[in-house]
Amino acid sequence: MGDADRDASADGVASTTLRLSVACSPRAGVAFEVEVVLPTPVTALGAVRASGVFDRYPELATGDPSIGIWGRVVAADTLLRDGDRVELYRPLKRDPKEARRRRAGQGGRRRRDLSLPSR
Repeated sequence: MGDADRDASADGVASTTLRLSVACSPRAGVAFEVEVVLPTPVTALGAVRASGVFDRYPELATGDPSIGIWGRVVAADTLLRDGDRVELYRPLKRDPKEARRRRAGQGGRRRRDLSLPSR
């Protein structure tokens, strides 16, 4: 499907706007998602900026943001299609492999005793 095809509406007229959603999780337990309608063409980073995510969570605006579309990492200058879900990824605080090694070195996580209480 070419660029002209994907931007055409049901009546065959080229659309001048895109309906997108922008999502992020600025910290554990917090999720933010907003729908935006933007003029074409728009890049992934442009959609993130227009969504207000950086205004609401300024800590996400530091450094080079990691951006994805529907779970796949893309370059910030990637042009978007109607219906795309743009995701802003926060950096990991720890390397997952290193965190697992540390837990294993400390005897792992404490496990709850799941045995039934004696009567």
